[in-house]
Amino acid sequence: MTNRSARQAPFSLVVISAGTSDPSSTRMLADRVAARVAALAGERGEQVTISVVDLREIATEVSTALVTQFTGPRLEKAVAALRGADGIIAATPVYMAGASGLFTSFFDVLDKDLIIAKPVLLAATAGTARHALVVDEQIRALFAYLRALTVPTSLFAAPEDWGDADLNQRIDRAALELLFLMESGFAQQVKDQSWDSYQHEYGSRAATEDAIDAINLDSDLMRLATGGSAR
Repeated sequence: MTNRSARQAPFSLVVISAGTSDPSSTRMLADRVAARVAALAGERGEQVTISVVDLREIATEVSTALVTQFTGPRLEKAVAALRGADGIIAATPVYMAGASGLFTSFFDVLDKDLIIAKPVLLAATAGTARHALVVDEQIRALFAYLRALTVPTSLFAAPEDWGDADLNQRIDRAALELLFLMESGFAQQVKDQSWDSYQHEYGSRAATEDAIDAINLDSDLMRLATGGSAR
């Protein structure tokens, strides 16, 4: 178990922002949360390094990966950052009662084992409070599928929320929850002690060779999946 007093290396916090405008309210919210996590960590004698993946800057590589499975250098850098992350802030604008297509496409192209057990703070912005439930009803489900550990408090900001003290309180609460989970070392413990108990997708980079070898490629199901016929 991670001992907070014994830890020497800084925590790695990765911010994923799907905001498309400049300046972006989504990026502003994500940066505000990240800064609060770092400040709270500092109060506890810890350090946090923050890296930002601005999805609008790698949108072309994301779309290319969707149709060709080719991972460009900037997308690969983002994947590497997530692989080494102790915590993640995932922030998206909401359009038409759903997360942005760029946001969901990015997570679509990731290895499905990449963020197993990693703590994730969910955040969203929109032009109206009518979209407030999207974070918990849709985005949380996406990260449940990816088997990440989402913090209990999600964040949502409509235009009227930016001057509201309640937003600051929610940011503080969510940031502290994320920091506690980062301190716990839960994700590393899962990787070290329980990784083989998870179902890893065939072809996943994180799947073990033994697990892949155990798949019967000569079964009727596998032959049908590859265009052959069952015996």
